[in-house]
Amino acid sequence: QRIKRNVRLIILLLLNLIIAGILVASLHISAEGAVYRWGSTGPTVREIQTRLKNWGYYTGNVDGIYGAKTYSAVRYFQSKHGLKVDGIAGPATLRLIGVSEGSASGISGYSDADYKLLAAVISAEARGEPYTGQVAVGAVILNRVKHPSFPNTISGVVYQPQAFTCMTDGQIKQPVADSAYRAAKDAMNGWDPSGGAIYYYAPSKTSNAWMLSRPVITTIGSHKFCK
Repeated sequence: QRIKRNVRLIILLLLNLIIAGILVASLHISAEGAVYRWGSTGPTVREIQTRLKNWGYYTGNVDGIYGAKTYSAVRYFQSKHGLKVDGIAGPATLRLIGVSEGSASGISGYSDADYKLLAAVISAEARGEPYTGQVAVGAVILNRVKHPSFPNTISGVVYQPQAFTCMTDGQIKQPVADSAYRAAKDAMNGWDPSGGAIYYYAPSKTSNAWMLSRPVITTIGSHKFCK
C-alpha cells in the first residue's frame, strides 16, 4: 500500500510540474508580445493589412479583419523574409512589417497635433461621405505634404490660403466625427484610395474652370480626385 501511495504521489507531483511548465510557457509567450491570427480584428490588423497592401503582398480590403486574404498575405511576406511560414503575425513578423504593439494607432512619425488636425479637416471636408472617401481626403493632404509644389507639413498644407473650404467657412470648428479619426489613422498608415491625387472637388459645388480641367483619377461619393 505504501508503495502504491508513493507512486500516486510521484504521479501527482509530475502532473503538477507539467501543468506549471505549461503555465510558465504561456506566460512567456504572452510577455513576448501580441499574436495576430485568423479571426483577429482591430486597428493593429488594419495596420498589418495596410502595410502589406502598400508592398504588394495583400490584395483585399483594409477592414481590420484577419481572414483568408490577410493570412495568405502574411504567409507570402514570411516566405520572402526568411520567417517561419505559418500565417501568424507574431512578434518576429510584426517587427519586420514595422508594426509595434502598444502603438496600435500606427501613426509613428506624426505628432498628435498632426493627427488631430488631419482628422478635423477630414471631418469638415468629407462629413457624410463614404468612409473610403474620408480616407481619400486625408490621403490627398498627405500627398501634398510629399509633393514639391506644396508645404512639407500637414499644418502648412491645411493652412495654405484658400486650400480648403472648411478653413474659411468655419466648418473646421465643428465637432470631429469618430470616423474621421479612424480615417486619419488609415491615411497616415499609407492607405490611399485617391490613387495618388493631390486635388479633389465636388462637381456640384465648384465652377472653377482650372479645377474642373484637372485629370480625374477616381470618383468616391460626391468627390472627384485629381492629379
